Amino acid sequence: MTGILQKKSNCVFRKFYNLICQNICKQFRKMEATTIGKITLVIGASDNEERYSNMAVKLLKKYNHEVLAIGNKETFIDNVEVKKGTPVFDNVHTITLYLSSKNQESLYDYILSLHPKRIIFNPGTENDFLVNLAKEKGIETIEACTLVMLKTNQY
Repeated sequence: MTGILQKKSNCVFRKFYNLICQNICKQFRKMEATTIGKITLVIGASDNEERYSNMAVKLLKKYNHEVLAIGNKETFIDNVEVKKGTPVFDNVHTITLYLSSKNQESLYDYILSLHPKRIIFNPGTENDFLVNLAKEKGIETIEACTLVMLKTNQY
């Protein structure tokens, strides 16, 4: 009789254990699908802590996103290197813009050459011409604030 009870309890334990493992795997896959391996490029990054681009780099890191940054000078924002010019990057998922539409003009080809999945036009960066170019290439465009998107789990 004791052997039968032990086998049943082991069976129940195994089912419970498997259920927990499946749940953990589902949660990890969901997290992996939303953040892991999705690189964000901040264009217009500044080491000035009062700038929204600086806040965005820091908040993206805080939310565990991999961040690349381009600015008008080579510097660092915390441990994120800010590069100058048009460096070659691979696997950029999202570009978030902190440049006026006029300052974006020289970067159209560069931005499109990175083949991002989406471009976020933060307040003050709206640009119908670049939106149309991006849509022609199948790139999602969003007029929104990266900081708000992150804080409201919409990123």
